[in-house]
Amino acid sequence: MQPTATVLVYSDDAGTREQVRLAAGRRPAADVPPVQYLECATLPAVLKALEERRIDVCVLDGETAPAGGMGVCRQLKDEVFRCPPVLLLMGRPQDAWLATWSRADAAVTHPLDPAVFADALAGLLRGAARQPDGPGKHVVGA
Repeated sequence: MQPTATVLVYSDDAGTREQVRLAAGRRPAADVPPVQYLECATLPAVLKALEERRIDVCVLDGETAPAGGMGVCRQLKDEVFRCPPVLLLMGRPQDAWLATWSRADAAVTHPLDPAVFADALAGLLRGAARQPDGPGKHVVGA
């Protein structure tokens, strides 16, 4: 049985979560493992998932309210030991500086271009596979 990668998708919009799943599909590239998606609509759900499960990549929607993906990304980078790579969904290309501020590993804009999104996700999955111990667990205040 082939291992799967877990991709956490954070957005308060069910339509955005669906767009992410459809854009990348079950296998965003031939050289990465099949993907299973874990959808989260709230920040507490994201933190709980990172504490309890192995997450290979996080996809965070920058337009989510009340806790936007950019702020959540920065929080995760500060608080999660061996934080998984983060792919940030931005509303506008002009927000690239905010993606840098948030310490996202990659960023793409809405509306999602399936080829661009799948390529960005596959790149992060390749990097996650090279981590010797894999992404870590959530550690509050670390």
